[in-house]
Amino acid sequence: MKRYGKHLAVIIGVTLSSLFLLSPIVLSHCEIPCGIYNDSMRINMIAEHIATIEKAMNQIHKLSEDEDKNYNQLTRWIVNKEAHADKLTDIVTQYFMKQRIKPAEESDSSAYKKYVKELTLLHKLMVYSMKCKQTTDLDNVTKLRAALTEFEAAYMDKESSSMSEHKHQH
Repeated sequence: MKRYGKHLAVIIGVTLSSLFLLSPIVLSHCEIPCGIYNDSMRINMIAEHIATIEKAMNQIHKLSEDEDKNYNQLTRWIVNKEAHADKLTDIVTQYFMKQRIKPAEESDSSAYKKYVKELTLLHKLMVYSMKCKQTTDLDNVTKLRAALTEFEAAYMDKESSSMSEHKHQH
């Protein structure tokens, strides 16, 4: 048994190290057209991140008002708020900007106008997410929600029209 214990420890160590090193790859969206992920789910995930950011801000405000401050809990809410702001930004950049929003030619004024609008709204989401990291101003949460609502309307309109165009082509 002793003989195998040393080898088992090495195997477990190498396996855990490999998982740690590969975890960003395993957890990231694959950037190939796999068709597994869907837009509505990503928009819902952004909305959940916004709700979590808002809850964290409210908890930070509440804990900051306490006379006998619980700095451990306060720090945990701050870290949580920032992590969800980063996750939101990751969805915006990795999923929508890199993979879903396709560049449009300026000569196609309608498509180009839609493209610019979608990029502008995604940029707003990123900026308000950053501002949520920098402050506990709930106005930034309101702006995040408004930008998400506006993006969803603009983007999903594009998706439904392109889906119906696709159906008519077959």
